[in-house]
Amino acid sequence: MECLEVEHTVLGILDKDRITEDLRRIVRVPSVTGNEGEAAEVLGEIARSCGLETALWRHDLEALRRHSGYPGEEARRDELVGVTATLGGSSSDAPRVCLNGHIDVVNEGSVAWRHGPWSGTVEDGFLHGRGSVDMKGGVIEALHAVAAVKDAAGAPPGDIVLQLVSSEEDGGAGTFAALENDQDFAACIIPEPTSFKVCCAQAGALTFQGVVPGVAAHAALRLEGISAIDRYVPIHSALLEHERRINSGVEHPLMAALDLPYPVLVGRLEAGRWSSQVPDLLRFEGRVGVRVGETVTEARAAFEEVLRGACPEVEVSWNGGKFAPGETPADHPLVAVVSASLADESVPGPELCGVPYGADMRLFTARGIPCVMVGTGGVRLAHGVDERVSIGEVYKLSRVLARALVRIQFGDALSSGGPRAPANVDPGPGRRTER
Repeated sequence: MECLEVEHTVLGILDKDRITEDLRRIVRVPSVTGNEGEAAEVLGEIARSCGLETALWRHDLEALRRHSGYPGEEARRDELVGVTATLGGSSSDAPRVCLNGHIDVVNEGSVAWRHGPWSGTVEDGFLHGRGSVDMKGGVIEALHAVAAVKDAAGAPPGDIVLQLVSSEEDGGAGTFAALENDQDFAACIIPEPTSFKVCCAQAGALTFQGVVPGVAAHAALRLEGISAIDRYVPIHSALLEHERRINSGVEHPLMAALDLPYPVLVGRLEAGRWSSQVPDLLRFEGRVGVRVGETVTEARAAFEEVLRGACPEVEVSWNGGKFAPGETPADHPLVAVVSASLADESVPGPELCGVPYGADMRLFTARGIPCVMVGTGGVRLAHGVDERVSIGEVYKLSRVLARALVRIQFGDALSSGGPRAPANVDPGPGRRTER
């Protein structure tokens, strides 16, 4: 079949009602980071019902943690699970394409939801529930796009592999594990919510902990003590200056377009144990952005220099996820094919963008795999109460992804995309438990 014929057939197969029902089903399954097992099993069932070759992975978590490139984690977990849904290709010479989406979500918070965080309620064209935007909507869009290609054309020239991963919210361990198993991809698309912009660059982000010592004394004899809070004050001022410094003269044009590409935030402070006692210890925790083109090591060293310049006594440690920055050149053929697919779905522009947060995109670009993010609107509702996604936008994005897949596999959209990433023959730490 010719590319245009396949594309027309694929678009006719995509079923808005079925996409909605599958999204409702998976939103109703809680999958807060660290507890993604049930969601992985349900998504495996949905993928099999679509006729895709499906495998449930239980990765060797301890082996991954010992890996020098392990991206870290914050949530408590006893297992790391993932699902791959594959549409096998007919030619080993054709480009293998990856779609990637995370199944973990942040917790529901402490404020009551209008419909409940796991309701999957549909109202006024929106589907409500935690993860509907970030990013179970993207997962279901991608799954149905792959299934529609299968139903329209059978085997495409090259493999299409959908990775459904855990632990994106706290570092990216799931995608890291999936790429340890298989990194032979010509390109990757991640349907994170981008308001239909094509994201070609993402900032990095590191979480830190600091400890400032003091000397305790009675409040009436304050001058005989050393307040840890007083020592912290110049640290806070220095961090504000550091934020101004790393956000001045931003070189990457897509990052420069953002109001604050590389935020620095102290999100938690703890000091003192008694109101009439000079505090002898202060703990602070926060997050620092990593500039595109900068290494994690460089960002940490610069940050620590700032802290110790403000307070030599401070002790710094790094915890949680290690999000490096990532980028794909704006003139890469992958960007062009996704942009053209958006344009054919009547998306104005479409625009290219950078984002100020960490994402799994950087795990692909670090391995030489071109990767972009593109998805629905609603990112401002992600992680908040009453998260919801437009069903119309979910359906539109499934059509965008389907167009892009067809043009890559049945056209020559990546013909100038350069060499494919080297295959990883070793299946890596982990095992398939279901097929």
